Amino acid sequence: MTEASGVIVYTEDGNLVVPDFPVIPFIEGDGIGPDIWRAARRVLDAAVSSAFGDQRKIQWMEVLAGEKAFNQTQSWLPNDTLEAIRTYRVAIKGPLTTPVGEGIRSINVGLRQELDLYACVRPVKYIEGIPSPMIKPSDVDMVLFRENTEDVYMGLEWKAGSAVAQKIIDLVKAEDGRSIRPDSGVGIKPISRFGTRRLVRMAIEYALVHGKRSVTLVHKGNIMKFTEGAFRGWGYDVAQEEFGGRTITEDVLWDKHGGKIPPDKVLIKDRIADAMFQQILLRPSEYDVLAMPNLNGDYMSDALSAMVGGLGLAPGANIGDGIALFEATHGTAPKYAGQDKVNPGSLILSGAMMLDYLGWKTAAAHIRKGLAKAVANKRVTYDLARQMEGATEVKCSGFAEEIVRQM
Repeated sequence: MTEASGVIVYTEDGNLVVPDFPVIPFIEGDGIGPDIWRAARRVLDAAVSSAFGDQRKIQWMEVLAGEKAFNQTQSWLPNDTLEAIRTYRVAIKGPLTTPVGEGIRSINVGLRQELDLYACVRPVKYIEGIPSPMIKPSDVDMVLFRENTEDVYMGLEWKAGSAVAQKIIDLVKAEDGRSIRPDSGVGIKPISRFGTRRLVRMAIEYALVHGKRSVTLVHKGNIMKFTEGAFRGWGYDVAQEEFGGRTITEDVLWDKHGGKIPPDKVLIKDRIADAMFQQILLRPSEYDVLAMPNLNGDYMSDALSAMVGGLGLAPGANIGDGIALFEATHGTAPKYAGQDKVNPGSLILSGAMMLDYLGWKTAAAHIRKGLAKAVANKRVTYDLARQMEGATEVKCSGFAEEIVRQM
């Protein structure tokens, strides 16, 4: 871990207090991580300088996770990294390796669970000129809140034939009378009232602060009645109990308001997950904020990103109470590592989210403006250039420089 001079971001009376020279830990990431981090840091520093001159500046501090951490410390996720993020409260990271099948659990999931970053927040909005499979991609403007700490991502599963799997199979047979095939792997899917309420609360608060029209609870409660069905019920409960004067349900909307949302209300509605995948394709303009359990959120956020250009331009953040970790939402793409080739847009736009979170909105706006102009000028990385007629392909670092030029 490299030390940095600066001041710690802290909270006071529940509010974030951001100094002019805050220390922000960063994890550069595995695979393409170093390439896209260099590009993102260039853009972030330039945006802060453009917006505030020498009055504000981020003091970057490297912390380790993933392959670099393992090579130096023999730990994929060192305790020092967790403590640094707890201490400095706001951090940013590149993609990290997650082995499939046997081996270590996801480091990304570990960070979320250890730091209790219970909301994965992913805004999805079309940037003019980006290739898209949609006929009207400009209708896509949603913010997804995915519960981050529960559901099947808790990793409560046991191998087929293991003693614990057999005990669970026997318990289900003895207590419930239903049979599970003896050669089954077994997993548990916890969804709690506590976890659901705080996630939905954050989603509704976001909608109210940002003038959004609706919050949609996305679930598979028609089948999983006591987990995802409970998510739906607890979500409506928190809306009524904590935001009753500022929210409205669909029943009331049609019974008393003719289907038109009153200007001082946020509509709370719910949709079955499989139907919602059709809704985001066929009627995206009807949805603003989505709140859902962990696995649904994983699928839905990637599907939404594909509608507006793919994960290369998809920002994201993991947010808890007073701690936030912003991240590239895609994988490590090791075959492109060190080639200065891939699109750094996801990490750059996640950095813009981080600047918004810090209250440095002018700098964030400079980044979004610069990126939009770079795309409009068709000076883009290979993934976009190959789909855009007349585009000029630039390197990862070149795309960052183009964004800086266009601020």
